[in-house]
Amino acid sequence: MSQEDQIRLAVFQWLEEQTRFDDVLPWSTLLHGFSYQGHRISLVGQQGIWKPKVFKSIPISIRTSHQSPYHDGFTADGLLCYRYRGTDPRHHENAGLREALLKQAPLVYFHALLPGKYLAAWPVYVIGEDQASLSFIVALDDKRYLEPGQAAGSGEEGRRRYITASFRMRLHQRSFRERVLAAYQSQCAFCRLRRAELLDAAHIVPDRDPLGEPLVTNGLALCKIHHAAFDRHFIGVTPDYKIQIRRELLEERDGPMLRHGIQEMHNQRLILPRKASQYPDRDLLALRYEEFKKAI
Repeated sequence: MSQEDQIRLAVFQWLEEQTRFDDVLPWSTLLHGFSYQGHRISLVGQQGIWKPKVFKSIPISIRTSHQSPYHDGFTADGLLCYRYRGTDPRHHENAGLREALLKQAPLVYFHALLPGKYLAAWPVYVIGEDQASLSFIVALDDKRYLEPGQAAGSGEEGRRRYITASFRMRLHQRSFRERVLAAYQSQCAFCRLRRAELLDAAHIVPDRDPLGEPLVTNGLALCKIHHAAFDRHFIGVTPDYKIQIRRELLEERDGPMLRHGIQEMHNQRLILPRKASQYPDRDLLALRYEEFKKAI
């Protein structure tokens, strides 16, 4: 196994450790990278197609930045369409991805959810090139097949399409969470808990509903217990941003969690984002509040 192959495996192992509790990584962590046998291995740089100095030609990662001018996206059949660097197919960065295609070298894909926050996916493979659209076709694969040079196994095409499509769904979910938590400054809109690890982005109107779009105005940052209570209509929010507790919970007698964590919030005002444009949509709250009233 070449030194580059060994470093690729070390990168994948490092990413496993970094994403043990959260798969969204800050730019500073990726830029700093880690040390490998005296070499500093950075996973990103100013270029979207990134090759550490110790590598000869094939990059280690590709990146879609926040509001990227390259318009990376997904194809109709669910694969990632990653644009060239510039318009010259012979540019050395494009040539590096072409070599990754020929040698089927595993890469990492970073997608910005917010400025400076990236969702990581690996291993990804360049599986095709479309010079007419100045782009490469990229697919995510099962980590069991990430070792450079290892046979991909039967059902490769279908498996890669399925895994890439699953990543696309995760991308939307994580993007919604990050945007909602940022709007609420990483605190629960009910109780002000500020531990991001314990917060969720709750939909006001569920995403299965045609109106349940993944917009900040259809979300609330809630701690996990209040998210569960909100989903099950134990807690409601009026269109004028007042928290309401279901009557049976108000009348129940239990320990301090129920008393201080839920009952005392009755008729309190929802904690709102700083920007009025990110406030919960009143019409969506009205629809949700009608469901809450039916459960009383």
